[in-house]
Amino acid sequence: MSTLTKLALGLMGHLRPAPPLGDATRTIALPPADRTGGLPLMAALAARHSSRAFLPQALSPQQLSDLLWAAWGVNRDGGGRTAPSALDAQEIDLYVALPAGAYRYDAPSHALQLVVAQDLRRITGYQDFVDQAPLDLVFVADHTRMSLVPVAQRESYASVAAGAIAQNVYLWCASAGLATVIRAWIDRQAIADALGLPHDHQVLLSQTVGLPSGT
Repeated sequence: MSTLTKLALGLMGHLRPAPPLGDATRTIALPPADRTGGLPLMAALAARHSSRAFLPQALSPQQLSDLLWAAWGVNRDGGGRTAPSALDAQEIDLYVALPAGAYRYDAPSHALQLVVAQDLRRITGYQDFVDQAPLDLVFVADHTRMSLVPVAQRESYASVAAGAIAQNVYLWCASAGLATVIRAWIDRQAIADALGLPHDHQVLLSQTVGLPSGT
């Protein structure tokens, strides 16, 4: 779907998911993340960049596992994560839009839980490349977990946490030879409606991940 078509549908409130491609399983159990290897940190920082050209080829189960653990996984006893959050609120939910359905990443069990059996990729951004890339991440803040944060500051706090997670994705992609780009030009209401989010959940950002097309 073209950018102009998405914009027009968005203005009318008619931007909708596509039917699923394939059968969506209720739970995707991910293999253990490979916490060894990869580029040294300084090399990954030097290679970090945004890409907007992706192959449609799906990530392997191991790549998907490593990506999600690097982004927002549990990395130590007590439930601490790979990215910070103020007061350890862990207010960010990471959703994964795949061709067969949209899933929420359950970090403690390191698994994906089905939210809706529809292809949400095309509504995760106005850009045309999001439709065919293998997956799009959606960052959602659950404000109910930030009861100790003043209401006026919750969006700011959550945005900082989402940015830290997004940078983890960038560094992992740089290390693994994958492409990624973070996107704020999105129809937040269309995404929230498609995911069935309650009013106290806020869509913040999207991020596309996939194999680089070389174009």
